[in-house]
Amino acid sequence: MPRLACPEEPRGTLHVVQRGRARLACFSCAGDRIAYLRALRACSEREQCAVHAYALMGNHVHLLVTSIRAAGAARLMPAIAAGYARHLATAHGHEDSVWEEPYDASPVRARAHLLACMRYIEDNPVRAGLAAYPGAYPWSSYRANALGEDGMLVTPHPHYCSLGRSPEARRAAYTALFARAAAAAGGTGRLKAG
Repeated sequence: MPRLACPEEPRGTLHVVQRGRARLACFSCAGDRIAYLRALRACSEREQCAVHAYALMGNHVHLLVTSIRAAGAARLMPAIAAGYARHLATAHGHEDSVWEEPYDASPVRARAHLLACMRYIEDNPVRAGLAAYPGAYPWSSYRANALGEDGMLVTPHPHYCSLGRSPEARRAAYTALFARAAAAAGGTGRLKAG
């Protein structure tokens, strides 16, 4: 699966965006999203890529990942696509590729950039009108990062860990990033606990 030009260094963090072919829907039901998350978990473990944030949108996916080895996303993305394709073939008889061939990957290095990228990914469903606030959308990592729920897929990045000494302090500081961004944008009430 080709990708856009981007350095994929060992231990480099990338914001990866994979779009559906012709911008068509990638997921038709909750079962599809569950299957994608299962493939993401299995492939990220096998390819030694830590997942820090994700959002499964209707016609694309956002991932924030760090690979232990070089070219991690170059191995991870085709593996996820293959695992998800097996699900689609079994569940729906779907044989065509769902994803556009090139995925986009951008390096994320600075602490402020990484935290802003996490917020961007997890707030994407709100901006798209799929949820009133990030915690209301079940197909993102917000609940793991901000609320401490079901973090089996999510691995905290060291920059996230620097937000506080305890998990509770980190979650509170992380949630405050969303509140500050909402206040700066003039938004209100988007950060209810899920």
